[in-house]
Amino acid sequence: MCRCGKPALKVCTIKSGEEIPWCGENGRIRNTRWGTGKRWLAVWLDPEGRERSKAFKTKTPADLHWAAQETDVERGQYLDPKAGKELFSDVAERFLASRSVDPSTAIKYRGVYESHIKPVLGQRSVKAIRPSDISGFQTKLGETRGASTVALARLVVVGVLDIAVADDSIKKNPALNKIVQSVNNQSRSKIRAWGDATVFAVIDAHPEYLRAMPTLGASCGLREGELFGLAEEDVDFEAGVIHVRRQIKKLGADHIFGLPKNDSEREVPMAEGTAQVLREHMRKYPPRPLTLPWEKLTGKPTTHKILFRWKDGGHLKARNYSQYVWKPAIVAAGVIPKPEKGADGKPKYVTTRKEGTHALRHYYASVVLQDGVNVRELAEYLGHHDAGYTLRQYAHLLPDSHDRARKAINARLFRPRAVS
Repeated sequence: MCRCGKPALKVCTIKSGEEIPWCGENGRIRNTRWGTGKRWLAVWLDPEGRERSKAFKTKTPADLHWAAQETDVERGQYLDPKAGKELFSDVAERFLASRSVDPSTAIKYRGVYESHIKPVLGQRSVKAIRPSDISGFQTKLGETRGASTVALARLVVVGVLDIAVADDSIKKNPALNKIVQSVNNQSRSKIRAWGDATVFAVIDAHPEYLRAMPTLGASCGLREGELFGLAEEDVDFEAGVIHVRRQIKKLGADHIFGLPKNDSEREVPMAEGTAQVLREHMRKYPPRPLTLPWEKLTGKPTTHKILFRWKDGGHLKARNYSQYVWKPAIVAAGVIPKPEKGADGKPKYVTTRKEGTHALRHYYASVVLQDGVNVRELAEYLGHHDAGYTLRQYAHLLPDSHDRARKAINARLFRPRAVS
């Protein structure tokens, strides 16, 4: 007989091993451990019909708990109390394995997780992670890393906890709580475009066989990897455009051909001066075929006649180009100070992200905006995912419209009035 007076259909075994007759209805029952300890047992059936229970010291919490569980089952909001005990690291592995992204992005996700997230949150149960924990994690990381790293880490943390919500381990994602600030990747200081003299000096400081590359970067706004992967068939002299179809990307220790950023090919108008520079470059240094796998290391080998190569025939790699060509060039242009010699005998340059090859894209944007190209067109030329991003980046470089505003108001509001 169940303790409620109804016929017992089965017995409920509690942690102590004691078997209690139970009628099968949700509710709470009192076990035989009189006097001390957790004497009241909340018992309910989960959505699969499995028996669940939890012990309490007093009757009221037991009543409230089984009532809450019964309500969640009816509403379809039930969560297994044991599910939230799953470690963040276990859920993170499911998240990383479930992402349908290109290999280089997958490497970035894995890298930021292993380096920054796992040491802090990896051994925490997802149920125990609070919004304040996420907020504190982001703040702490921002003290030593840039906004882009913090933004990427937040993306991964939000994704992992979204998986936990989807798998019914937790009810809400604590990283999406309103007290956790979103990371504005553009919160850094305003972009300041180089002047003409600086750009000319950087171009002139390049070795002759690579000099056309920074010229192309400054006159067409291509990204570094896109310049490395530019091929003969991408330059349409007749139409006056450059087809940006691929980039060279690093995957681990190897390199591949891949689509440009945002997986979007584009066309960029080519000035006549740019065309002349490229014709002369291709005459002196004929493009040579390069074969690399497409999009992943096991991808189909693809061959293109690449415009810019090392003298020994090898393709350009970001780290080597930066150390042996780009940084010496910006030293010669007075952008950064001369390097000191490190313990290994190699020059040690003092640089920030502001002095990277993206400076040529910023120069290109400033020039075309000043000459009247609209933001939507510029976004297409730069390969940005939307014009709003471009506007946030370069709004301060737009021509001053104060004079136009003054003239408009004067012409309408303060024009001579007709005498009645």
